[in-house]
Amino acid sequence: MPAEPARAPRLATAPEPPDADVMAPEAPAQPRWWGRPLAETRWQLELMRLLADPVWRGIGVAHGDGRAVVLMPGFLAGDQTLAVLAGWLRRIGYRPSTCGFIANVDCSDRALERIERRVAGLYERHDRRVALVGHSRGGHFARALGARRPDHVSHAISLGADLQGMFGISAPTLLAVAAARSALRATHRAPTEACFTPGCDCAYSRAYRAPFPHERVRLTSIYSKGDGVVRWPGAVVPEADCVEVTGSHIGLVLNRKAYRAIAAALAVPER
Repeated sequence: MPAEPARAPRLATAPEPPDADVMAPEAPAQPRWWGRPLAETRWQLELMRLLADPVWRGIGVAHGDGRAVVLMPGFLAGDQTLAVLAGWLRRIGYRPSTCGFIANVDCSDRALERIERRVAGLYERHDRRVALVGHSRGGHFARALGARRPDHVSHAISLGADLQGMFGISAPTLLAVAAARSALRATHRAPTEACFTPGCDCAYSRAYRAPFPHERVRLTSIYSKGDGVVRWPGAVVPEADCVEVTGSHIGLVLNRKAYRAIAAALAVPER
């Protein structure tokens, strides 16, 4: 099937209830950005608003047909940060699954191999392609695996991830990345000195930068201009359906508007 021509980003606003193709190279150095750490404490308010919203009860959103959905956490986070999202997806008709992350700090290549094994197992068990939902660094994995295995992936949904260069993040987060890189080297778990850097050329990095097969896999990028961790312009890419919501970076996995956008993205028929 011939590929569709490159498209301009489709910017949208997450739906409210009735009443209420070549990856760009790493971007040049940008001025240091300290993010909005205090604003990130909003995630607690976002959780309360979610629990009070009809979307939490599955009202006003399309329900699923039993498709398996693999959830991937953000940097430093584990599967437990996606428990609320997993429970909600199960209630609206999907089969959510995680990958056994305690803290998402391992070499990206090894992490992606783990996710790929989980997706392959679900594909074989259910005899249909699997959807991916990744938060922050998990969104990088969603993009990379969608590019690498379009035969196994139907939808790839990114929540607050830099899909242009991976490292469009705040200065404190860059320091945390440097600490993780040092730990990998100290424990001899870094395959190369370039691991956890923009210069890494591992299989994961090549898949992340590869042209995305948007004619076969539906890519959705959900982002917030109020993100206090990731520079939001990096989430807007031409190969994705780009959906803007309001809220914090951490709170995207608890954001009522993001949940509506996720349900809408998963409901679109696979290609």
